[in-house]
Amino acid sequence: MKKQQVLLISGALALMIGLYFLGKTTPPPKAAQPNNAQQSTEHQAIAFDDLLLKAKQKISPDQVQRLLKLENSVTRGNVKDQQIHVYHQLARFWADSAHLFEPYAFYTGEAAKLENSEKSLTFAARLFLDNLITESQPAMQNWLATNAKVLFEKALAINPVNDSSKIGLGACYLFGNISDNPMQGLLPIREIAQKDPGNVYAQMILGLGGKRSGQFDKAIERFLVVVQKQPDNIEAVFNLAECYESKGDKANAVKWYEVVKKLVKVPEAQIELDKRITELKK
Repeated sequence: MKKQQVLLISGALALMIGLYFLGKTTPPPKAAQPNNAQQSTEHQAIAFDDLLLKAKQKISPDQVQRLLKLENSVTRGNVKDQQIHVYHQLARFWADSAHLFEPYAFYTGEAAKLENSEKSLTFAARLFLDNLITESQPAMQNWLATNAKVLFEKALAINPVNDSSKIGLGACYLFGNISDNPMQGLLPIREIAQKDPGNVYAQMILGLGGKRSGQFDKAIERFLVVVQKQPDNIEAVFNLAECYESKGDKANAVKWYEVVKKLVKVPEAQIELDKRITELKK
């Protein structure tokens, strides 16, 4: 397994524990809609140059010098293969040395665009999408979704019948604040789920979308399908428990939190789950 993959997996596990177990993630069933002025402020486009500048402020002077040499190599490289190689080097630097996600994902995406293979494009797209699903800041959601959307579209140009890429593209619209019409993303995913009810990826994304919009009964239906297919899918089980809790069904919430507790091997997470279960039993 590549080092950057290890970084992402370990980072995802840490994020899952912190996000899922140390605090509630379910939004209110009916969130207040921001006015147009609020929307324009929240959804201001993020420029990668700004993210890169902030990232550079977090690394050492020696690392800055190493990075500068790599960046200069990009501008000097006129051959596509040379540019791909340098983009991969930049991605590895940000993953292995700096441990910062945004520039790692960006340069992985830039390399994938030049390689233009379905495998590299979907890998890069999923990096952005996986972080999009757990991101709470609207402007960052937009940045992640915009990058993922471009990569998924390029992958679909190569293989138009790839359902996973279609689902990923739809998820960009559902979670990314890139369109005033979320149905633009929802409908293709629903079509795939209707055609293939056992498609766990489609059911999971639809469940997360239902949960985010406060449609807990619909979300529960989706998560139950996932859990039936994959009983050890901790993300689906935990979201199922939270949906039951949010709709006031304490008995089922406790039931599924108990399942999560059996699946989780992190003692700190088990303690937090015990606290939540105790509160629900009162």
